[in-house]
Amino acid sequence: MAIETEIRTALERLSPTTLQVINESAKHQGHAGDDGSGESHWRIVIAAPSLADKSRIAKHRAIHDALGKDLIGRIHALAIDMQ
Repeated sequence: MAIETEIRTALERLSPTTLQVINESAKHQGHAGDDGSGESHWRIVIAAPSLADKSRIAKHRAIHDALGKDLIGRIHALAIDMQ
């Protein structure tokens, strides 16, 4: 399964009203962390009522928890934009 699909599936448990999963790996070709897979650098844009009352750190932790250690371990860089 492609990492994008795994990210989308994992984050659905947060019931997002907005979810964009953007592969930014091409911008980082040849840089540290580029494993050549084309799936090393990601940006998510998310809005979810379940995250609304949390601090920024708590929101990031909730997203990382939803993604899980295995998936996080296969991503070199993850940018999170909250809406």
